[in-house]
Amino acid sequence: MKKIITSVLIIAGSFCLPSCKKFLNIQPIDKLTGNNFYQSKEDVVANIYDMSRRFFGKVNETHFVGATGEYRSGEVMHEPQADVGPSREYVEVLGRNDLLELLRGGKPWDFYNFGAITDWTGYYQVIQSANILIEKLNEGIPGVSANEANQFKSEAAFIRALSYFFMVRLYGDVAYYTDAFHSEPLPRENMVSVLNKCIADLKAYKDFLPWAYSDPALKGVRASRGSIIALLMNMNMWNAGFDRANANKYYTETATLGRELVASNAYRLLPIEQWSTVIKGRSDESLFEFYRSINYGDQNRDVAPFGDMFLHYPYKRPEYTHRVSFAYFRAEYMQKLYPSNADKRAEAWFDEDIFADNGKFMMLKFAANSFASGEENANPDNTFLIFRYAGEILLCAEALAELNEDNEAIAMLNRVRQRAEAPLYNGGGGQELKDFIFLERSRELMGEGHHYFDLVRTRRILSSQWSYNVLTLDKYNRGAWTWPISSNALINNPFMTLNTYWVNGGN
Repeated sequence: MKKIITSVLIIAGSFCLPSCKKFLNIQPIDKLTGNNFYQSKEDVVANIYDMSRRFFGKVNETHFVGATGEYRSGEVMHEPQADVGPSREYVEVLGRNDLLELLRGGKPWDFYNFGAITDWTGYYQVIQSANILIEKLNEGIPGVSANEANQFKSEAAFIRALSYFFMVRLYGDVAYYTDAFHSEPLPRENMVSVLNKCIADLKAYKDFLPWAYSDPALKGVRASRGSIIALLMNMNMWNAGFDRANANKYYTETATLGRELVASNAYRLLPIEQWSTVIKGRSDESLFEFYRSINYGDQNRDVAPFGDMFLHYPYKRPEYTHRVSFAYFRAEYMQKLYPSNADKRAEAWFDEDIFADNGKFMMLKFAANSFASGEENANPDNTFLIFRYAGEILLCAEALAELNEDNEAIAMLNRVRQRAEAPLYNGGGGQELKDFIFLERSRELMGEGHHYFDLVRTRRILSSQWSYNVLTLDKYNRGAWTWPISSNALINNPFMTLNTYWVNGGN
């Protein structure tokens, strides 16, 4: 056992970014975040953008969306005949939930840098920056009015809570703090408690932010009231899955927030023919995203976008290395999602090879805004969606169905079905409706990093009806759905522990 623990710590640590020697000593050395920096409103805005940039840095380290939110339930297979085919086999390693094999080193996919996912330092850098900004705004910053200070604090509270939410879904329990310049060692706190604290914090800030900004360039890019509502809904639904004794409280809160979001009329579902606008970013459907544009010189890792794995020529170039997609979704799974052609998403987001079961498969959902000519090896120029209106409508529908408010749940569900030009749901309530809403989220949000987490929080990951990689209840309770945590987390912190499921060999 001692040898297993030692080897796992070495594996986890060897893939992580260099860490500081002092617990949570994460103040960036290249940024002034104290009294010398916050001298004007412009300084505050610059810091808000910097927090977003740092958060996106975690998404941009690797093929994050697919590795964390899509592949671990086994629906995706690699295409052996694709360029550098063996390096794409990682999707099936993830599909077996063999994260230790994924991280072991000396593998064809090492260039993906998956070990970075085990290192939570970047999230805590964002949290520390948010904590400092809120403290400085409370003290007062020249040129910042009281109303502006409340808005800025709300944005900081949002990105802080988003950091905790991402960490909870990856690691389970995490160390929680909100005071500025924190350096004392902390133990990990129960994840339900962490999210409940985030929920209480965000509810106090929610109404200080506008529904929309007058500058269209900020739409979805800067946190809005809709961004906070979306995050609150997602945190409540996560807790509903793990704090089952209080599930109805979380469902009720989610339904109330969803109704508020819809009643605002601040957002809308664009016609399916305008999907290229949605995926480009800054659309009326975006609640929060990491907007990226080649026009701004944004540097995305080639492997980071989800679509990189599911596109080939002419959407990816050069042709000789992109004659087939690197991976594909199993035909059986695609037929489950699209049992008939009466759904415009099947036509708009895929081509005639939607059921190919090989590298001919393409996911055109991420092909919009591609380079029309040239031989550069680049992905289409699209945003990284975090929350969008359709997803939160369906989350509200799910909460309503759990509360047995079937008629309202169906009405919410059919908003999304109508946009997809798909037949409206006219089935029964109860479990039939709940299952249909789950499948609708799988259809609508495919490739956006929600599917695996939906399986985990609803416990469908325990059933072969819903997952090719079924977890036993024992493994589920021991955290088999989490990621290993880098051994760097143990440095100078006697209270820290790692995820025992992975320390014990992942079985």
